[in-house]
Amino acid sequence: MVDVTAGREFVGIDLHRRRSVIVRMDAAGNWLGEPVRISNDVESWDRVIASLGPAPEVVVEATYGWYRYVDRLRAAGARVHLAHPLGVKGFAYRRVKNDVLDAAGLADLLRMGRLPQAWIAPPQTRELRELVRYRHKLVGDRSRWKAQVHAALAKCAVLVPVSDLFGIEGRARLAQAELGEAYRVRVDSLLGLIDYVDVEIDRIAALVADRLKDHRGYAAIQTLPGVGPVLAAVLVAEIGDVTRFGSPAQLCSWAGLTPRHYESDTTVHRGHITKQGSPFVRWAAIEAVQRASTDKIKSDRARIEARRGGNIAKVAAARKLLTLVFYGLRDGRIRATAKPTNPPPEPQPERAPAGPQPASARS
Repeated sequence: MVDVTAGREFVGIDLHRRRSVIVRMDAAGNWLGEPVRISNDVESWDRVIASLGPAPEVVVEATYGWYRYVDRLRAAGARVHLAHPLGVKGFAYRRVKNDVLDAAGLADLLRMGRLPQAWIAPPQTRELRELVRYRHKLVGDRSRWKAQVHAALAKCAVLVPVSDLFGIEGRARLAQAELGEAYRVRVDSLLGLIDYVDVEIDRIAALVADRLKDHRGYAAIQTLPGVGPVLAAVLVAEIGDVTRFGSPAQLCSWAGLTPRHYESDTTVHRGHITKQGSPFVRWAAIEAVQRASTDKIKSDRARIEARRGGNIAKVAAARKLLTLVFYGLRDGRIRATAKPTNPPPEPQPERAPAGPQPASARS
């Protein structure tokens, strides 16, 4: 039997914010030279990359700022693997823990084929995520600023009787409200921040829409009830290449929407959902099922809610929705939600020509 790992070099990199530690091994686990400590600047990394063997197997933990270093290693011809942080938590329980042993442990796991790997998203997906997440952050900031305006009015015992305090009529009444000088300064400042961030949110939303205008899956999942352009963009950006999941169940598990499973001997416990995945995907799925007005998912949610409670029903409905999202992103359409079309009429069989009739019938 041929050892396919013979002659290959395995490199473990314990990446930190200011400096990193690099350990090199051969296929047998022997160290190739001493560990190397470098500063995280371009010149140091280029020197290390040039010193590696041809097409080395490199493992980097998914930690702060890994984008730039992984891209540089890939551009130099290295086969890069991204270690999942949850899979290497056992390093923290060693009697002796330092950067050298961490880098060696990563290289060992990769060499033995036991490395828990995370997906390395391509640069285009990472940029899309950056825009989507930043818009989400701005919307959260805007909501907090609006809450501060309401708090300032409450401190002055001022009630503005409008449904939308930040609409045209609400702004007009808010300008005439009698507030103390300090509260007026704060309210005016908050309103200015809200106006500015409104423009930024619209600008980023336009950039996201332009990037996704030709994405078939983005258009397909918007046919789902409760999923609009914003939630669809979150799902596309966070999930990325959906074909890396073999089934909708794997996608739901990755998103942290499946229950924990504890099993020992004859004892089995299933707990709350794991929440070990993208919080943005879970938020988008839960938000969509709460917005849905009419759909089978909503009826299933109501049925489960009557039996198990509201929170369990929401999670179950979110899993059903994420299952349809899987097929929409994979196929560019969702057959379960497609409107049925009238099938063309089936062709009628041709009649056999009548044979010669007897004379009595012809008369």
